[in-house]
Amino acid sequence: MSPRFARLRPLLIWLAALAGCVLVIVHTRFVADLSAFMPRTPDARQQMLIEQLRDGIIARLVMVGIEGGDAASRAALSRGLAAQLRADPAFLGVQNGEAQIEALDRAWYFDNRYLLSPAVTPGHFSSQGLHEAIGRSIENLSGNAGILLRKVLPRDPTGESLALIEQFAGSSQPHEVEGVWASRDGSRALLLVQTRADGSDTDAQAALLDTIRSRFAALPGQSADSRLVMSGTAVFSVASRERIQGDIHRLAAISTLLVVLLLLSVYRSLRLLLTGLLPVLSGIVAGIATVSLVFGNIHGLTLAFGSTLIGEAVDYAIYFFIQRAAGIDARSFWRTMWLGVASSLAGFTVLLCSGFPGLAQLGVYSMAGLVAAALTGRHVLPALTPETLRLADLSGLATRLDRLIDAARRLRPALIALVIAAAAWVAWHGDALWNRKLNALSTVTQAEQALDASMRGDLGAPDMRYIAALTAPDSEQALQAAEAVGKVLQQEVRAGRLGSFTSPAAILPSLRTQQTRQAALPDEATLRARLAEALADQPLRPERLEGFIADVARARQQPALKRSDLTGSASALAVDSLLVQRAHDVLVLMPLRAPAGQEELDTRALEAGLAAAGLKNVAVLDILDESTRLFSGYLNEARLLVGGGMLVIFLLLVVALRSLPRALRAVAPLACAVVLVTAGLLASGTSLTILHLIGLLLVVAIGRNYTLFFDAGSHTGTARQREQVQVSIVVANLTAVGSFGALAFSKVPVLAYLGCTVGPGALLAFIAAAILSRKHDADTH
Repeated sequence: MSPRFARLRPLLIWLAALAGCVLVIVHTRFVADLSAFMPRTPDARQQMLIEQLRDGIIARLVMVGIEGGDAASRAALSRGLAAQLRADPAFLGVQNGEAQIEALDRAWYFDNRYLLSPAVTPGHFSSQGLHEAIGRSIENLSGNAGILLRKVLPRDPTGESLALIEQFAGSSQPHEVEGVWASRDGSRALLLVQTRADGSDTDAQAALLDTIRSRFAALPGQSADSRLVMSGTAVFSVASRERIQGDIHRLAAISTLLVVLLLLSVYRSLRLLLTGLLPVLSGIVAGIATVSLVFGNIHGLTLAFGSTLIGEAVDYAIYFFIQRAAGIDARSFWRTMWLGVASSLAGFTVLLCSGFPGLAQLGVYSMAGLVAAALTGRHVLPALTPETLRLADLSGLATRLDRLIDAARRLRPALIALVIAAAAWVAWHGDALWNRKLNALSTVTQAEQALDASMRGDLGAPDMRYIAALTAPDSEQALQAAEAVGKVLQQEVRAGRLGSFTSPAAILPSLRTQQTRQAALPDEATLRARLAEALADQPLRPERLEGFIADVARARQQPALKRSDLTGSASALAVDSLLVQRAHDVLVLMPLRAPAGQEELDTRALEAGLAAAGLKNVAVLDILDESTRLFSGYLNEARLLVGGGMLVIFLLLVVALRSLPRALRAVAPLACAVVLVTAGLLASGTSLTILHLIGLLLVVAIGRNYTLFFDAGSHTGTARQREQVQVSIVVANLTAVGSFGALAFSKVPVLAYLGCTVGPGALLAFIAAAILSRKHDADTH
């Protein structure tokens, strides 16, 4: 093999690997929903929660608002937009309260009232039952529903329409202005859109949201201040992804500029600068590609680690260039470097054991990125670096720095006292230092939350905090189970322990129930005879009820109602949101509401009541409590894994350094940094989240290089070489603090968590390493 080819071979391999990674990245799907931070093997209750967050109907509903202009123009725009979206097969349903759509629902309930009404029983259609029902209807003519009853009385003397209305009591309906749905104050027209794409398909949801915007923008009749607003889970996911990516690009540009300016002042060479950034580039693309291959997608929070890699991967070039210029033996340098890489890999390996895909993604990304960056630094940098390096003359700075570090060692007692006080402060907080709420990872802004709450309230959407959930093999058994649960819940409503509930069986009864109700309807001759008896002392003549007799006869023969019969109506959205077809079964969701004046439900008592009635497979979920419990378990696991990672790093250092005292000296500054930055976060009023934990692990991974090179520098042969080692540590620390510190100014909380942990942590790790470093051996110049 020729020397020239031997020199080019690492470059060719690197370029080929880089091209392969880029090819994978082009086809990578980026996501931002919190389902990535749910358990990989959830229990039944957690599975229900995860599916609703990821692929449930809730994740596919978009609330659309039209603001500006007057009520008439908003209504016209609402109708125009609805018509455009209904013609697009990418949307399964579009509701805005238009008369023709509302007419479909009214016709559905009225035409099928005898199969839908819970009042239809054999006794209801006996002579006595008919007499009592018709009597109530006549009495109700003078009530609030009198106008409606007077209109339908000839066809519905037994009050089935009223029974259906009462069945949905407690469910609020949107306000109407100019014939379309509107907000309560009338300032915003409202639409509810159901997308065909799964909620977890962020790319598809983003495209659909763009479609809604473009269709609205193309509508005629807009005023100067007409505008479109949207909310919902899909909107949050798309906005979160764009916000994370936007902040990553902006902050990466800022941190890269800081690093570039710093390194240019040291390298004095554009070639060295660009060469030195190659490990960073390699680490980022390798990390993204590996996660994509392993998981099929990459979460926005994992992508954020692309920015954080700048802080560690760029260190490899800094140490290499500065120490090579000082004439330090390359073999000694790479022994120290590989020990640092190995300890980082050991620390992040434990994250692969996580039952949460999001945490495992962070582990895979970090490991792949560090390996790629280290290999690039080891094999590509030497091939591209000139034999003779002419860096800036840092000798004066190096000498002053050496003296400063010598003086800093006198601060050891003060540092130890400060760390002890900080540890006591952290211990005093106990378990209260952790934020156990799932929304701690949310990137949704307060303005977005306020808009969502306003639109949900205007649309009368259920709170969805409390849900009775169960599964069944098929839709028929699911509806039968929902009916059985509904009977128990209705008793709870009458007892005042439950405000109301919503059931899919109220809209689409089971086949068994429909057949039972059909069987309760008498034939025409029997009905006429019973009506004659029932109307004997009523002010209603039998001949006025011919429409009623014809409707009952038709109901006895009509085919059973199916989901397909609802297509195009608002009821279709309701059924689809409550009766969820899954791969192997059907999930039934029944939203529950607390009694008036009561904010919380006793879910355990409700679940016990259902179990006592023989319905033991029904879970009564408090979504807020379930998500908090789930996230708490996630946090506990993360604490164990991060703690285990730090322990693995220490054990590896003990083995590699072959000395327990040297290993303790190597980790002591890291322990100081972790304790001090944790205390600082608590002092600022910040509760720790999983991202803070990952940040602390990164502090250990980055700070470990400082301690190893300080230790190696104490054995370096000459004062100049030792001083250059210390200069390389300072430059590396400044790049880490600058790149990570930029994240602290992110508008995305989770990125800010990383920045405010790793930036100060890296600085504290350097200061502690300098203070606790050993005094160097006798110098030889």
